[in-house]
Amino acid sequence: MCTRQHRAVFLDRDGTINIEKDYLVDKRDFAFIPGAPEAIRALKRAGFLVVVVTNQSGIARGYFNAAQVERLHTYMQNQLQGYFTHVDAFYMCPHHPSAGNGRFTRACKCRKGEPGLLFEAAQDLNIDLATSYMVGDKVADLEAGLGAGCHPILVRTGYGGKTCEKSTVLKWQETERIAVCDDLRAAARHIIAQDG
Repeated sequence: MCTRQHRAVFLDRDGTINIEKDYLVDKRDFAFIPGAPEAIRALKRAGFLVVVVTNQSGIARGYFNAAQVERLHTYMQNQLQGYFTHVDAFYMCPHHPSAGNGRFTRACKCRKGEPGLLFEAAQDLNIDLATSYMVGDKVADLEAGLGAGCHPILVRTGYGGKTCEKSTVLKWQETERIAVCDDLRAAARHIIAQDG
């Protein structure tokens, strides 16, 4: 029996959903970018799974551990309940190829711009990557989306303003048809319009 695959919107976390803070782990430092919860709600209502994919090299660097990141994600989910929405799943990469000196200091396939987190989520959640989107504020987010076969969208929040100016991104806008949106709310509108 063939089960229908899901469409998903993969979201970077810091600078896309919440205001950029270096090595964010304390809920007291967490704040949504205006409009982000409403964007997540709109995407869910349009029938998409919403999956957060985030690089958390602070784990490799010894700044915090995976349990602390998971507690922050629980806090985020609790805050989203106030907007009558939620994230379907969180996937994180704890690695860094050179920083730190523990077991998480190594090259991996899950650190964006590799597409490993997206492939893992697609396997776990039965996602059709070709009809899915990757939204983020860095080149690594776009690379991960392209590598997974998704439609990448760059937001200007977080590091997105500087990312827009990079020659690689300017080239990709022509060759790979990368969309650029002001923020996650605008990206959600773009996705839903594309979806028809």
